[in-house]
Amino acid sequence: MKTLTTTEELAEFCTRARGFEYVTVDTEFLRERTYFSKLCLVQLAVPGETRDDAVLVDPLENDLSLEPLYELFRDPSVVKVFHAARQDLEIFYVDAGVIPEPMFDTQVAAMVCGFGEQVGYETLVRRIAKEQLDKTSRFTDWSRRPLTEAQKKYALADVTHLRDIYEFLARKLAESGRDKWVAEELRTLTNPETYIVKPEEAWKRIKTRNGSGRFLAVLRELARFREGYAQSRDVPRSRVYKDDAMIELASTKPASLQDLSRSRLLLREARKGEIAEGILRAVEEGLKCPPEDMPKLDNARSKLQVNPALADLLRVLLKAKSEEFGVASKLIASASDLDELSAGGRDLPALSGWRRDVFGGDALRLCEGKIALAARGKDICTVEL
Repeated sequence: MKTLTTTEELAEFCTRARGFEYVTVDTEFLRERTYFSKLCLVQLAVPGETRDDAVLVDPLENDLSLEPLYELFRDPSVVKVFHAARQDLEIFYVDAGVIPEPMFDTQVAAMVCGFGEQVGYETLVRRIAKEQLDKTSRFTDWSRRPLTEAQKKYALADVTHLRDIYEFLARKLAESGRDKWVAEELRTLTNPETYIVKPEEAWKRIKTRNGSGRFLAVLRELARFREGYAQSRDVPRSRVYKDDAMIELASTKPASLQDLSRSRLLLREARKGEIAEGILRAVEEGLKCPPEDMPKLDNARSKLQVNPALADLLRVLLKAKSEEFGVASKLIASASDLDELSAGGRDLPALSGWRRDVFGGDALRLCEGKIALAARGKDICTVEL
């Protein structure tokens, strides 16, 4: 197993990789103690069976820059292959503003090819590569050095078997004409907006049923402060204060350190110093917010008049279409999408692109009473009305 520890070694491998159609990529990282992922290892492989065809890259070495890898990522002639790429892509985008192009995600491709919902790498290795993964190093501290031979072997397997999986899925997609489906799905992954966290919008991720404008204004400022503080100090959000403590603070609206000391859920470290001062400023800003600028919950879905019977029929249609086309049903439409569709919603992903061809077109016709569903043996089919 070959480990690259200098920029020159990495540049040499990346130059060689440009001579191939694709390169498989994976990462090992830690995020338990930081806001941003700490990259600990990069695994790369090109087609072939020699020792030089699959390597480990150690980004913790002081003499190594990842710029040669980023140049490879920018090369449009080489497909960059990942499995469940989102966290990997976030690391590279945050570090260098780079998103590999073109890229291929085997998890997305496997869902399109009928391997089920959010299929794991281990499952694909077993079903496609006909191999078993050694799981003994799955839970490990990848920041510690030196890496053991077992750790290296485990890490390298994440890109060596990926070659067989990619070639199998790419071939299957080309034969079925569904390669465009995967390209459509990858647009979100390759969109830089996917990896930009805006502190002013952080409150939208907090689950609450309190629709009071004043409560939400304070919550927004508390979430904004926490996000900015966590980003600038590179600490997890929960180390600043947790969501339940934020909701408590937005409800009690503390105005002094003494008020903060009465909180049941706030961490002790957050009751003094910079965090305490930030909390009090955030509450004050939220309380000063004019009514016209107060945020509102998106209750559009909860107010929909769902037709339960029609929603059930849509579920039957979705299951039938999923089986007919061999595509994971959740990739086509979610349960909430079906409820919204039954309530008259029409601005849905299921009604555009390849999803419309597979499911959305017939779903609309079912809603409009133009077709019915019938059982034909073990199959469900549509009947023109």
